[in-house]
Amino acid sequence: MALIKSISGIRGTIGGKQGEGLSPTDVVKFTIAFGLWICKRSEATKKKIVIGRDARLSGEMVKNLVVGALQSIGIDVIDLGLSTTPTVEIAVTDQNADGGIILTASHNPKQWNALKLLNEKGEFISGEDGAEVLAIADKGDFTFAEVNHLGNYFQNETYLHKHIDKILALPLVDANLVAAQNFKVAVDAVNSTGGIYIPALLKALGCEVVELYCEPTGRFPHNPEPLPENLIEISSLVRKNNCDLGVVVDPDVDRLAIVCEDGEMFGEEYTLVAVADYVLQNQKSPTVSNLSSTRALRDVTEKAGETYYASAVGEVNVVNKMKEVGALIGGEGNGGIIYPELHYGRDALVGVALFLTHLAKSGKRISMLRASYPNYHISKNKIELTPDIDVDDILKKIHKRYKNYPVSTIDGVKIEFDKEWVHLRKSNTEPIIRIYSESTNLTTANNLANKIISDIKELIK
Repeated sequence: MALIKSISGIRGTIGGKQGEGLSPTDVVKFTIAFGLWICKRSEATKKKIVIGRDARLSGEMVKNLVVGALQSIGIDVIDLGLSTTPTVEIAVTDQNADGGIILTASHNPKQWNALKLLNEKGEFISGEDGAEVLAIADKGDFTFAEVNHLGNYFQNETYLHKHIDKILALPLVDANLVAAQNFKVAVDAVNSTGGIYIPALLKALGCEVVELYCEPTGRFPHNPEPLPENLIEISSLVRKNNCDLGVVVDPDVDRLAIVCEDGEMFGEEYTLVAVADYVLQNQKSPTVSNLSSTRALRDVTEKAGETYYASAVGEVNVVNKMKEVGALIGGEGNGGIIYPELHYGRDALVGVALFLTHLAKSGKRISMLRASYPNYHISKNKIELTPDIDVDDILKKIHKRYKNYPVSTIDGVKIEFDKEWVHLRKSNTEPIIRIYSESTNLTTANNLANKIISDIKELIK
């Protein structure tokens, strides 16, 4: 059982003894703390918060707890029902709400759930704001509304179509061109809300849809993280049905993975690369991704005569850097597309629409499009340390050891070796150093990671 309190929300496993997971008590306490934080910063006479959830089994229970908790402190609730993370983000600003809560544990297995917290801009709250919410929760000094001032509850199930309509209205989305291609698209939505939203979007774009695990039952048929080892079935389905491509999303639909027409993986890291390539062909803009994302985005950006910027890991950090440099496209290497013309948040739906338009305009089969990009491979590793080891000191010593190479300390330590790199970050929740490395072949990437792991072990001695 697990309970993780972080700056952006709270997540944990359902069931077990109090204190061992995400209990109903925890859901209520942290919802109230967030609501009180909203009340403190909002000047609105009547505060309102938008909520939505993925399809996981505990979703209805957690939703009821969240609704009651918010009403108990006088906050109105707009419930989108079965929704997606990006849809709730859009609805917050659309409804002039004071914040939002998304009930989802993203790519975590079915026993997990979480409260993801949004500010009035429909963006994840900052680290500083998150710390303030946690402090309110820890203090527990709650004052509840009198009976005549309880919050109201409203259901709004219109945002499936509103989200899709906003995407179709984007200048860089050419629905007519996409429809003319008669694309056949297989979809694996891991039996969550992507099974509602992605087929609806594809049909609005004139595509034929072959559905796999699109019933929003919350019973995930495989590990819901859209990694190659979890996508064997859709790979086979794409080949069997002669599909032009496959589309895979995680339970809350903020990550997008693509399968080529031959069943091979396009590469989750390359979702952003392809979409950014298309945007850069039409708009002059810098690009942003986090430090652990592929160098291919930098290559594509510089080829277009623009500048690439790296941020610390985490969506809120990517968004802040995008705002700082005026980037019109950015995201994360886990298939997260952030396109500010729609909203500042990872959005698999807008990613699908931009990707299909790009594919249609290229006139290429998807495997040929993938082959047109620089080919890199990322090796992801970790080294577990005992709690008494000073992780920060280890990172400082690694930095010193490689001081003659370009080094970034924005988030941990990232060392660049020409077009290869190694990124070391400490975990916020356990004594672990995560080690990501990238090269033009996987063997070299693995060797780079193993060299750093060897260095760390030597320093520990």
